Amino acid sequence: MDVVLISGDAYVDHPAFANAVIARVIEAAGYKVAIVPQPNWQDDLRDFRKFGKPRLCFAVSAGNMDSMVNHYTANKRLRSDDAYTPGGMAGFRPDYATVVYSNILKQLYPDVPVIIGGIEVSMRRLTHYDYWSDSLKPSILIDSQADLLIYGMGEQGIRAVLNGLAAGKKAES
Repeated sequence: MDVVLISGDAYVDHPAFANAVIARVIEAAGYKVAIVPQPNWQDDLRDFRKFGKPRLCFAVSAGNMDSMVNHYTANKRLRSDDAYTPGGMAGFRPDYATVVYSNILKQLYPDVPVIIGGIEVSMRRLTHYDYWSDSLKPSILIDSQADLLIYGMGEQGIRAVLNGLAAGKKAES
């Protein structure tokens, strides 16, 4: 695989689901992409090893919805369901999913670039007030240890990044 896409959502092949769209964009650009939907972050981490080390990078997204909004109401009460999981079952993604997934990948594959994106990343790309912890937090790049962040609509950004990595450029450049 050229790119392994890690998603906090179950996989739904539909244009309303960002990870399906990004996977198609990556594929249309000529790269082989694998998708790992809702990996288990609490076991032996086999889901993160499923496709091995990708040639170019890991791409990580919490999914169509910020993981904290997905888990908690505005009153900070735990939600009993998850609209982006089969059967609406809760508990298939961690709080701050992008950070958790990225840290696991950096631990398992320290030499492989991790590119983060999606709504969770877009909202936390700069120093921000975190409602859930009632504190200021740095850019999600710091906590996630990711190499690169793509915010907003990621179609052009991911193509540019992958073309650069394929040409031998380092993620930091």
